[in-house]
Amino acid sequence: MKTVLQLLFLCVAFPAWSQNAGNLQHWSAIGNPALKGTYKYDSRDQSYTLSGGGYNIWFNRDEFQFLHTGIKGDFILTANFAFPSTAGDAHKKVGWMIRESLQDDASHISATYHADGLTALQWRVLRGAYMRDPEDEIFSTKKHPQVMQLERTGNTITMRVANPGEPLQVVGSQEMANLPDSVFAGLFICSHNADRVDTARVWNVRVEKTVPNTWHPNPAVRSTMNTSEQSLGGRMEILDVFTG
Repeated sequence: MKTVLQLLFLCVAFPAWSQNAGNLQHWSAIGNPALKGTYKYDSRDQSYTLSGGGYNIWFNRDEFQFLHTGIKGDFILTANFAFPSTAGDAHKKVGWMIRESLQDDASHISATYHADGLTALQWRVLRGAYMRDPEDEIFSTKKHPQVMQLERTGNTITMRVANPGEPLQVVGSQEMANLPDSVFAGLFICSHNADRVDTARVWNVRVEKTVPNTWHPNPAVRSTMNTSEQSLGGRMEILDVFTG
């Protein structure tokens, strides 16, 4: 009998556990776009097909489709993104978003992939505030990256990007002091055209809830740690080496 050992050992600064990607099942039309979208989840490869309209995610209000979950504390969001068609507006966009509420003028921050390859960390720091160009965004030097990651550590949100086979590279970080501890986080799509619906594919979706910096396996030690102390953790994942 032939046996293939398919193990990948990962050591990270904080231990984490993964939620079932299929738990992203709350589908909302933020800003009531004129044309609504749909989503499909394929459990075989944990991929999503998202479609949606909306004028934009900008200025002081947004219109888009949002596939989300409620999440509290620190976490990491990672996935691969692609538009199967170049038709439509060059600034149609898909990505990860962290949002204080489902209101159209809510404070939020997003890792955004545009159809023309523009990739950026974009945000609205206060509810109802006008998003400004370029004050409220950090552009990636990498065009058309396939992998995007958004991590929350306290009030700091960090975006990373990569192509398959590359290490994740930091785009930038932004302090979001007005985001509550409990937020809405998930995938978004916006056609950047109120009269059109566009489609994107998202796969390798991971929503990871990170353990706080002060976590320690010994409760007696954990109770004496302050917020500046950290303990080294680890994680093991089992992956198919042939398919990734």
